Order: sequence, then structure tokens, then C-alpha cells
Amino acid sequence: MFEPITIVCALVCGVIARAIGLPALVGYLASGFVLYEMGTTPGPIIEQLAELGVTLLLFSIGLKLRPMELLEKRVWGSTLVHMGVTILFFTPLLVVATQLMPGVTMSFDDSVLVAFALSFSSTVFAIQVMQSRGEMSSRHASLAIGILLIQDVAAVLYIAIATGKVPEPTALLLLLFIPARPLIIRVLSLSGHDELFTLFGLALAILGADLFELVGVKGDLGALILGTLLAGHPLGKELAKNLLQFKDLFLVGFFVSIGLSGWPAEELVYVAVLVGVLAPLKSPLYFWLMTRFMTRPRTSLLSAAALSNYSEFGLIVIAIASKEGLIDPQWSAALSLSIAVSFLLSTGINLQVHSFYLQHFTRLRRFRNRKLDVGLPDCSNVEVIVLGMGRIGSGAYDILHRRHGDAVLGVDDNDQKLENCRQRQQRVVAADASDPLFWMNVDLDQVEQILIALTNHRENMLVGKLLRDMGYEGLITAAIRFEDEATDLARYDIASFNVYAEAGAGLATHAELGRALSPG
Repeated sequence: MFEPITIVCALVCGVIARAIGLPALVGYLASGFVLYEMGTTPGPIIEQLAELGVTLLLFSIGLKLRPMELLEKRVWGSTLVHMGVTILFFTPLLVVATQLMPGVTMSFDDSVLVAFALSFSSTVFAIQVMQSRGEMSSRHASLAIGILLIQDVAAVLYIAIATGKVPEPTALLLLLFIPARPLIIRVLSLSGHDELFTLFGLALAILGADLFELVGVKGDLGALILGTLLAGHPLGKELAKNLLQFKDLFLVGFFVSIGLSGWPAEELVYVAVLVGVLAPLKSPLYFWLMTRFMTRPRTSLLSAAALSNYSEFGLIVIAIASKEGLIDPQWSAALSLSIAVSFLLSTGINLQVHSFYLQHFTRLRRFRNRKLDVGLPDCSNVEVIVLGMGRIGSGAYDILHRRHGDAVLGVDDNDQKLENCRQRQQRVVAADASDPLFWMNVDLDQVEQILIALTNHRENMLVGKLLRDMGYEGLITAAIRFEDEATDLARYDIASFNVYAEAGAGLATHAELGRALSPG
């Protein structure tokens, strides 16, 4: 039975983590260790929640995946080189560290296996961090997710080899999902937009994963593939939003289960903590590799920060290896502790990464490839700038265009949104609003006002503060959803626009106008 104390402990630890500025998932992880000390053991329900969380996570990633992006050299090149260097670094380190610990024995092959597990970064952590900042549609999120996907595929391939699990001949029937895509989309459209729509998405992810398992293919990989089938369709994007809360709730079970796996032997605790403390070293290597593979420094930095940790898939690899008798089972507990330490350190890195970029902007630019300096966006003759060209930003652009004409400029970092804007004959440029390099290309003295319609309050605050720090004294207005956000913005002399409250006022005005113009 899923005891109430497990829920209460996860809730309390999550609130404490959030109160001190850490993501709630760090609290969930801590609650697992607390529950372990209390003598609680993971029951079947929490294990099922953990499995469902990972399945829905991969299904959601698939819904947003663009397969062609994985073929980019900066994605697969950065991934493979980083994995190789990580294995070469940790293998001798583990051999030496374990020899210095009495009572710990570790062969060279064991060291290679653990180093291989440490070469992965956490998909769960990276997605959670970027979602909390509203950056899932950004370029650095796409790059990080692409790298994570290649790592996940490598983990799945290893598990298949280690277990000797070979897909059955009937696995070829799974190819029928490709021509079945129009039928799946048709059923989705018939499901409406309420609970039936969400239920169909859950069924597709969970039952589809089970179907892949039946024919000898890893179920999580199956969930990813099924999600990819719907990627690029508007219904796929809507489904990802509907499943978001379910996924996050189920992932609580995953993080709690890591802590519930317990502590390793005392000798291994020191090794595990040492390995965990070294996790941030992943970031500088990722940053250097990405910039060498023609990625801008800012994109490289933000992607590298999200990858500065160890992975739940690494834990799965070690668990499978210990089950097959390839390594001492205690390394599963040791790696779980390393993951916990890496999550804690990575949280601090990601909380400060934007500020770090602003402080060291000049130094970081030295790593840029000079070929990327050509083709800066045209920001001449601009009077009004709209940041974020979603529904709110695009609608504001149309209204402002009536008065200012082509002196209105829309800014976004999402290629699909930009393409939609161009089809509507809107003047837009591809740029990240929180990148000082972009603003250096804008004559802020000519800009009368700036509208911020980004997807996340923290990002709105970051951009607003950046503009004030760069000396912009014009009008800045930001879209908000909650009244307490207005107080935060006021500190930087930023006006706020509550999209919910103003939507109601706009509806009433529209209704009154229609009534006045109606015949009779």
C-alpha cells in the first residue's frame, strides 16, 4: 500500500526545497532518503508511479521531437565525444579511488561500466529545469534534448545487449504504426479537447509501451517512438500540454524511489560523494565541444548547464548489470547517491547560469566561431519591439502595426513560430531576448516601447532587468498571469498587463460594441 506518510514526506521536502530556492524535485529526492532512514521500503505502487513517470516523460519528449535535429553534427558530435572523454576520465579515477578504500574491490571492467553509466546526463532533471524556466521551445533546450536522446538510445542499446534481449520477429509489425499515423490523429481529433483527449494520450503512451515490450523492444523506447509519430502536428503539441501535470506527478514517485534504494556501504559513500562532486565538470567540456561544433556561446552555456549531472538511465544500466551478475549490486546504491549530489550541485548551477552569462559575457564570446558573426538580424528603424511571438505577442504585434507600420519588430527563438509570423507578413527576427549580443545590435535610443510576452515570469524578469541594466529608459510592459508578478516587475519600473483580467475586459468591450452596432 502507498502509505500516506510517503506522500506527506514528499510534499514537506518539496515545499522546503522550493522555499530555499531549489527545484521541488530535489526535495522529492531527499524525501526518499528520509523515508529509507524511517524504515520505509518502496512498494509496488511507488515503483509503478516511477515507471509511468519515465514512460510519459519519453512520450512527451517524442511529441516535441524533430528527428532531423539529431542528425546535426553539433548534436551527435558533442554527445559521442563527451561520452568518450567521460569514460576515459572516470575509469582510471574509479580504479585508483577504490584501491585507496579498504574493503572495496573493483575490476577494470567494472570501472569502465560505471564510467559508461556516469557519461549520461539526466533527461528528467534537464526537462524539469527548462520547463520551470519556460525554455522548452528555445534553441538550447532543443540542443540539450537532442544530446539526451542520443544518450538514452545508447543506454537502451546497452541494456538490450546486457540482458541478451533480442527483438522477436513479430517486432517488424511495429512498423505498421507509421501508416497508422493518420488514423491515430483522426481518433485524437474525434476525442475533443477534454478528459477523453487526455485519456487517449495516456492509453497511447502506456499501452503502446507495453506492446513494444511484448515483442522484445524496450517499452520506454517504444513510448518515445510513438510520441515521435505525432510530433509536428498541432494535436501532438496540445497532448503534450495535457499530459504535463500527469507526467510531473508520476515523476515524484521516480525521485522518491531513488532515495528509497538506500545507502551504499560506508567505504563506497566516500567514492560516491567524490563522483557526485565531480559532476559539474561535465559543463565546461560540453560548452567547449558545442562551440567547436558551430554553436553560439550562450546556447552552448545554457545547454551545458542543464547537462551538468548524472542520469537515471545510468542507474538503470548499473541495476541491469548487477542483476546479470556483471557488477556488485552495491554500486546501484552508490550511483544513486552520486546522482543525488549531482542534482543538488546542478540545481545551483542552473539557478545562476543566466546571471553567470551576463557577468562573463565578454569572456564567453571569445569561444564563438567567427563564421557565426555574419548575418546579424536587421533591427534598423525600430520603434516598438515585441518579445515572444506566441498568441499574445502576435496579437499585440497586429494592433501595434496599425499605428507604427513596419517599425514594429517581433522577436522569438522558435523557428516554427517565426515561420508562422512570416506567413502573416509580420516583421520578425530570430533571437534570444535575454542575450546581450542581440541588444547590442539594436539602437535602443530609437525604441519607444518594448512589450515582453515570453512564456515564463522568471524569463520576463530576466529580460526586463537586462534592458534596464543596459540603460534603456523607455516603456516596458510585460504580460503577467498572477498579481504577485506585478510587484516583482515594478522593481525595475516595468508595467504589467494581466492577460486573464484584461481578456475579460476585452470580451465585455467587444460584446458592448457588437450590441451598439447591431441593427435595431
